[in-house]
Amino acid sequence: MQTHWASPNVVQWCQYLLDSYAHWVRQELIDRSGTPLEQAERLFNSTLVVASHGVEDDPILNYGNQTALDLWVMDWQQFTQTPSRLTAEPAKREERARMLEQVKTQGYISDYSGIRISSTGKRFQVDKIVIWNIHKPDGATVGQGATFPAWKYVS
Repeated sequence: MQTHWASPNVVQWCQYLLDSYAHWVRQELIDRSGTPLEQAERLFNSTLVVASHGVEDDPILNYGNQTALDLWVMDWQQFTQTPSRLTAEPAKREERARMLEQVKTQGYISDYSGIRISSTGKRFQVDKIVIWNIHKPDGATVGQGATFPAWKYVS
């Protein structure tokens, strides 16, 4: 089993993701004890869904923990080549884009809900999604992260 979460770039990304979450939400996403590598492993194995994308014009997913990979039925390679808009149904993409613009201006939101769709076409409802801007220590915005604790499949 490959451990993509252990590569130096992903470990660094996890630090940006976790630091930015703590900055905006004013609490930690996971236990931050231990080394950055240990934190990256803890995040990857968390039961929370955690995913993120970059700042491209059509943002590409660049991180998904194991729970996210399982939910969207993708491996790391597939997930990290997927435009993040494809995680939502076509009819919901405009609403999703408006929400992401809102996050850009206010830093984070903590009450988003919506229907998402897996790579196999399975639809699921998610509530209490927290979405936040991810920054480097110098303040440069490098992406957006999302997390939610639970979901339910819908027909």
